[in-house]
Amino acid sequence: MIPRRKTRQVSVGGVLIGGDAPVVIQSMTSTYTHDIDATVAQIRTLAEAGCELVRVAVPEKRDTEALRSIIEQSPVPVIADVHFHFERALEAVEAGVHKIRLNPGNIADRKQVDRVIAACRERSIPIRVGVNEGSVVERKDKGLRAEQQSGLGGDYRGEMIRLMVAAVEQYMRLFDENNFHDVVISAKSIDATMVVDAYRAISERFDLPLHLGVTHAGPPETGRIRSVAALGSLLSMGIGDTIRISYAADPIYEVDDAKELLCSLSLRNRVEPELIACPTCGRIEIDLIALTAAVRKKLSTIKTPVKVAVMGCVVNGPGEAEGADVAIFAGKGKGIVYVQGEQKRTVAEADMLDALYEETVAFAERVERGEVTLGHGRVNIAPPDPLPRADGSVPLPVVRE
Repeated sequence: MIPRRKTRQVSVGGVLIGGDAPVVIQSMTSTYTHDIDATVAQIRTLAEAGCELVRVAVPEKRDTEALRSIIEQSPVPVIADVHFHFERALEAVEAGVHKIRLNPGNIADRKQVDRVIAACRERSIPIRVGVNEGSVVERKDKGLRAEQQSGLGGDYRGEMIRLMVAAVEQYMRLFDENNFHDVVISAKSIDATMVVDAYRAISERFDLPLHLGVTHAGPPETGRIRSVAALGSLLSMGIGDTIRISYAADPIYEVDDAKELLCSLSLRNRVEPELIACPTCGRIEIDLIALTAAVRKKLSTIKTPVKVAVMGCVVNGPGEAEGADVAIFAGKGKGIVYVQGEQKRTVAEADMLDALYEETVAFAERVERGEVTLGHGRVNIAPPDPLPRADGSVPLPVVRE
């Protein structure tokens, strides 16, 4: 991992972005913002899952009219997403929103931008300049639009990145001339490699914090791969101060996956159990997929970052689970439960889930009482004797040192 790039720091309702602050997780509500009860309910759900900033759409005046009540009830800072009407930004500021998102491709009039900047300066409200691949091409000036589209026809990827960076640079001149620097930048595309290159180019030109994201990523099944490819690459380069993983689905999945990404890159400490499981293979003699899914669901009730391993055999399982706080090695008809390397019990297949959960809860409680330490080093698990197959034969022998 490359050390994180140092950026200016901004405060969004008390949540710090940039500087030495941890990477911040964002999401966006999928409700109509003017539906106050539904919007507040979803914000609370996202916050409970670990979301730290929530963005809401404000396309209409009735949406900004609802903001004051939403903000009063929200457990996290609220960001107003403004697209086509600068008046919505002014109304959001008046309502007490904690941050404004502007799109240079949609609001480019100098006087309008100046008014938004002035309003945000008066209330110390940051602004995110969000450039998207889908809105960066000129729409009103037909001559300029034709010129840009002609360039895109030759080298779409390279020219699109150039247009995105140029749009940010042009917009940022307005902020510089207004001596306003509480700004966050984003440059999103559906193409993961384009996202990486665009953010790298922007990070070389500005010391402002960057909000990472892949736009129109799709459903979680495909969108998480596209998003992790781009965001994981950038974060590994030390680029990025806040992220949103965007899905065409319930935004709760965005928060879950963003947390996992940051934890996997050691950019955030886990606050919930970590589950590892071996891949399926011909040695497995239980329904490992079903067991793993059931374990994952049960672990959601635990709020201690215990590392739990579910292994489908006793051949490679012990070695692969070293370092796990609680582990189960399953064979035909039964499984063996370990807690930090100590064999605790052997249970029937039907009791595996409950036994693993009980031992995990008990271990988590000991952690909370300060009696044991999580992941205090590699745990050397002595492999148990191989569990026989149904026909009486024994799997591959366990080699002991």
